[in-house]
Amino acid sequence: MDFTKRDFKGMHVLVAGSGISGVGAVKMLTKCNAAVTLYDGNDKLKKEDIEKKLGRNDVKIVLGELPQEVIDDNELMIISPGIPIDAPFVNRVRESGVEIWGEIELAYQNSMGKLAAITGTNGKTTTTSLVGEIMKNTYKDVYVVGNIGTSYADVALDTTADTVTVAEISSFQLESAKDFHPDVTAVLNITPDHLNRHYTMENYTNVKMSIAKNQTKDQICVLNYDDEILLTESNKIPAKSFFYSSRQSLIEGVCLDGEDIVLRIDGEEKKVCGIHDMKLVGIHNVENVMAAVAISYFMGAGLDIIRDTIRDFKAVEHRIEYVTEKNGVIYYNDSKGTNTDASIKAIEAMTRPTVLIAGGYDKGCEFDDWVKLFDGTVKCVVLIGATSQKIADTAKKYNYDSIIFADTLEDAVLKADEQADSGDAVLLSPACASWDMFKSYEERGRMFKEFVNNL
Repeated sequence: MDFTKRDFKGMHVLVAGSGISGVGAVKMLTKCNAAVTLYDGNDKLKKEDIEKKLGRNDVKIVLGELPQEVIDDNELMIISPGIPIDAPFVNRVRESGVEIWGEIELAYQNSMGKLAAITGTNGKTTTTSLVGEIMKNTYKDVYVVGNIGTSYADVALDTTADTVTVAEISSFQLESAKDFHPDVTAVLNITPDHLNRHYTMENYTNVKMSIAKNQTKDQICVLNYDDEILLTESNKIPAKSFFYSSRQSLIEGVCLDGEDIVLRIDGEEKKVCGIHDMKLVGIHNVENVMAAVAISYFMGAGLDIIRDTIRDFKAVEHRIEYVTEKNGVIYYNDSKGTNTDASIKAIEAMTRPTVLIAGGYDKGCEFDDWVKLFDGTVKCVVLIGATSQKIADTAKKYNYDSIIFADTLEDAVLKADEQADSGDAVLLSPACASWDMFKSYEERGRMFKEFVNNL
């Protein structure tokens, strides 16, 4: 990838959303001397607070309703991923003939160097973080951006032909991508999630797979061989599929040979590392490592660097994160388990009788496959948030009734502590988003750790 950076000087650009992506887009566009208007539909926000995030007070800010004259004054809108592409004001902008890009597209069109992009329902952050570390141990100029918490647009203008960028890309970000064309892509898995936004699994799948839509037949898309949806979709993408599997022995790809992760390519087998050499726990993390091996290999990293980085790599915060041990009970923070598939993997990683804290914002998903796992594994479930009754009803349908309700996360921690005996684990793995009670899963995870440490 090596674009001539687009000239935004004097262009009137509307940026929708004042979160990380929106702020990053405004910062980039103002550096390019564009005439920027920042819009946010939340009229309870204060302009002074937004100006602090921007680090300047000369950007026009519009809150609440979006006036038609503001739309008419702009020729391009940059939309933040938290805003649905069919939101009423977005439809008005589109109908007014204003071009619409996502923040990821804006950044891509104005960055240089090599790009790896990673999506999937679960495992994105761990895999992206590990690939980022491998790249940093291989190249001098590396950025890790996207859904992981760093705005791609905020760093795009700093990239050069020698830069390597690793991007975690969500389905929300892919909705508004157009020419986005990574050198190496990866789709880790596809399971039901965000159906309140994407409506159907077909839509959700198509959006996820669009990460590879602009690749060529000579480029690589890394896919999970054990995911039936990805096996089917692999035939529809232009890129060459390169698989990994924790269950099958592959002729070409990354797989297990006994307890060793091996890379098989061009008729050769290369040992990467043993699964017990890793600091990460659970078979899902073996799969994340396999994906990272393939991505990093095709991004030019040597196996020695890949191997050493895997051995040193620790779990990311909020993903089956060890918190502490109190009175023989180990506490784990899996606040990033925001859907049932992620929470299933966390429960499966537990080696002790487990008291589970779960529940949160309702994304329109069902809980059957998840609660079926409780019997014999989850000693007791403590439920919080908007989905608590829905989860309880689903559990009772399968004759699981070790259920306790809590009003707050702090209350849930106290009740979990009461239920747990020495030798047990307490696991926060909500299987739901955090937005009903918290600003983010990070805030939920930090508060959990604080409450646990105060026990």
